[in-house]
Amino acid sequence: MTLEQLRIFVAVAEREHLTKAAAVLHLSASAASTAIKGLEDRYRVRLFDRIGRGIALTATGRLFLGEARATLAAAAAAADSLSQTAGLMRGRLSVQASQTVAAYWVPGLLMRFHQTYPGVELDLGIGNSETVARAVADGTADLGFVEGDIAAPEFEAHVVAEDRLSILTAPDHPWARRDGLTPPEIGKGRWILREPGSGTRSAFSASLAADGIDVGALDIALILPSNEAILTALMTGPFAGVTSERVAAMALAAGALARIDYPIRPRAFRMLWHKARHPGAAARALKAMAIG
Repeated sequence: MTLEQLRIFVAVAEREHLTKAAAVLHLSASAASTAIKGLEDRYRVRLFDRIGRGIALTATGRLFLGEARATLAAAAAAADSLSQTAGLMRGRLSVQASQTVAAYWVPGLLMRFHQTYPGVELDLGIGNSETVARAVADGTADLGFVEGDIAAPEFEAHVVAEDRLSILTAPDHPWARRDGLTPPEIGKGRWILREPGSGTRSAFSASLAADGIDVGALDIALILPSNEAILTALMTGPFAGVTSERVAAMALAAGALARIDYPIRPRAFRMLWHKARHPGAAARALKAMAIG
């Protein structure tokens, strides 16, 4: 088997979609399919079940995914160790970031890094805070950037910025005409929230818990996987939601949404790395740049 086959397998497995994975890898769908079939035929295993027009990992595929990720991480570390002697004239750096920090903070950092080290290839993956932590843990990401705190002993973390959350509604929502809300009133609203595992939801849950409110007891009408979906949904119905002020800034300025007067504790943007892994030169350079 080749590293290219492993890269294709991991991309397809993570998306459970052949065409989407091929597009990310800048390959044709037929080339990606051929690579997967080559692995399956060579080792006489089935890595994916074809279910209707979709695919899903088999038990063998799930087991192999962890090994494939570890092998790619080891290969990247080996390549990085060779590139260090070139003074960062070349190399590759894999970064994972959760949605808000990926959209509103990390791009500026990566542009500064690229201007300083144009020969280093940057690979940015986007997920929620939970998936970012998992990527750093299994070595598929050199560094991670998340919203809020990740309580895991294998990580080192450093605060790189602060972020504020706001409760939002449509302008005609009854709450939008109020000067402020009390904790009991928060429990009476209908909510649209991010999925469990997102930094936004975790920070909101922690802030409400400090006010004696269990987020699990809220009337949650809808759970959506992105900030943009939250904003759009809030504009169309009698719901409340929460996002970063950075995310909502344009909608608030346009009058499409209203900010509700209820204090939510600030959260931090954090950079994560694995304690047990030796960072390469590119990762060390980006860490130094992020910390300032």
